[in-house]
Amino acid sequence: METDSLIWGDKLILRGLSFHGFHGAKPEERKLGQKFVIDVDAWMDLRVAGKSDHLPDTVSYTEIYRIAKDVIEGSPHNLLESVAHKIAMTTLKNHQQISAIRVKVGKPHVAVRGPVDYLGVEILRSRSDLKD
Repeated sequence: METDSLIWGDKLILRGLSFHGFHGAKPEERKLGQKFVIDVDAWMDLRVAGKSDHLPDTVSYTEIYRIAKDVIEGSPHNLLESVAHKIAMTTLKNHQQISAIRVKVGKPHVAVRGPVDYLGVEILRSRSDLKD
């Protein structure tokens, strides 16, 4: 897989982003909404920013945060796979410096019989996925 060679080296890390959204296949999920927790890894070369110490030489964490927030708090999706994909593809489209991105979307409050921290999905997308 081409992406394997891209997942090394420098990356931006966002952990535990928490938002309320209305995603899910069940009517009650769409009506009441629920908490979603997002983690993002965005691979890019950070050497220039490391040397210059200037924000324009990197991608601001707040820009990626805003994309995740807009997707989670925006139009409902049936599947977490679709939510994660939209966050990943929007981030790649908006930030050419990012070569690959991993997005994890978790639902901590799910109707299952037994204790869980969360259930969710994790996807990995690269710049070449923009062509699909």
